[in-house]
Amino acid sequence: MKPITVSWYDAYVFDLDGTIYLGDELLPGARTVMEGLRAEGKVVKFLSNNPTKDPVQYQAKLETLGLPTALEDIANTIVTTTRWLLDHHPGAALFVVGEEPLKRALQGAGFRLTEDPAEIDVVVASYDRTFDYRKLQIAFDALWFHKRAILIQTNPDRFCPYPGGRGEPDCAAITAAIEACTGVACSVNLGKPSPVMLEAALGGLGLEVSRCLMVGDRLHTDIAMAVAAGMPSALVLTGESTRDDVAALPEDQRPTYVVDRIDQLLPS
Repeated sequence: MKPITVSWYDAYVFDLDGTIYLGDELLPGARTVMEGLRAEGKVVKFLSNNPTKDPVQYQAKLETLGLPTALEDIANTIVTTTRWLLDHHPGAALFVVGEEPLKRALQGAGFRLTEDPAEIDVVVASYDRTFDYRKLQIAFDALWFHKRAILIQTNPDRFCPYPGGRGEPDCAAITAAIEACTGVACSVNLGKPSPVMLEAALGGLGLEVSRCLMVGDRLHTDIAMAVAAGMPSALVLTGESTRDDVAALPEDQRPTYVVDRIDQLLPS
């Protein structure tokens, strides 16, 4: 790992939950680092695996927290899931085990949502705080009984962190329940560490990934995505992962930087 002394990068991609804020509070140093990067004219993008808010809702939250951000600088798994389905399964009938922002986006893109297992082409597993046995039965019937659907997931996170060290089950728990009863494996993940997330953040900018920095709190999503892309990365110890977790990784899988506070990424 390099020392904390850092140089400027051309672009910075930040995770949100556990990196910029936790719950409804900015994390220490978040305002400082944003103001510092923007004063230097750096490209700043936000990237989240959380599909319970769409980019407009994230924009409103950042503004409320005092970090006004252009809509085009925010992407999440609602964006990548919608794009992937449009590219690979246009016109598919979807069963979405997810919350309203994801459903609205998919319907807005022209997809038909259905709960009839005989019609379902794609089961979309997502972060769903209304998940119940009825939804599991529909997914089971579509995947196991009718054997016509495929299973995809918006993100691979096991849980979403909350203030006070708490958390709640995330998409991976939903996917695991569906896989366990159907024997059908998830076909594709559309959240970090999938490269589709980096394309959503940096596509069209013409920047070398070696000159961009990925900043997040999770080794298996934020940092793993950056490592796979050959992109420098910084782990912030304000969320899930710890220094012990970093030490347990092979050298070539570790983040470039590990910081206690996000503003330590500003060159001194």
